[in-house]
Amino acid sequence: MTVRVLGVAPGLTRCGVGVVDVAPDRTAKLVHVEVLRTPADQALELRLLTIGRGIERLLDAHRPQAFALERVFAQQNVPSVMGVAQISGIALLLAAERSVPIGLHTPSEVKAAVTGYGNADKRQVTAMVARLLGLAELPKPADAADALAIAICHAWRRGPVAPEAGPMTPAQRAWRQAEASAKRR
Repeated sequence: MTVRVLGVAPGLTRCGVGVVDVAPDRTAKLVHVEVLRTPADQALELRLLTIGRGIERLLDAHRPQAFALERVFAQQNVPSVMGVAQISGIALLLAAERSVPIGLHTPSEVKAAVTGYGNADKRQVTAMVARLLGLAELPKPADAADALAIAICHAWRRGPVAPEAGPMTPAQRAWRQAEASAKRR
């Protein structure tokens, strides 16, 4: 059964939101992608409202079976982390209100899922997302590609590849090996 996943790359100035349909053989199809934007000089509460309403609109329009969010990670830029954490909280609340199952994924987890390498750069992630979705053009800006990568990662983590699906991509093989290794620990 195909699963629809809405992925969010949280940010206060640019928040990537991507929706993909992923089949049991792990082939992914783009449904929608956009970047919700707010001006840096706008009052915080208005920025949160704008992004929250955008995520709400997309949840209601696309009705995903799963919701995936990039896990907030520590960095030295505290104001940036705070904005990401605030958007993440709003996104989680909106998904929970709709009873959509939620998955949180670290940036390295997402990179490993789509590229086979947890330290891949943004260019590599963007190129692989375009390839996996069969896109003629690279998704831009990087926030859009990140949201799609998060959604793909989450769908791939939900279950095994169907045996009749044929060979896995190198990224899928690497991901399966990493999962198996983690279970042995």
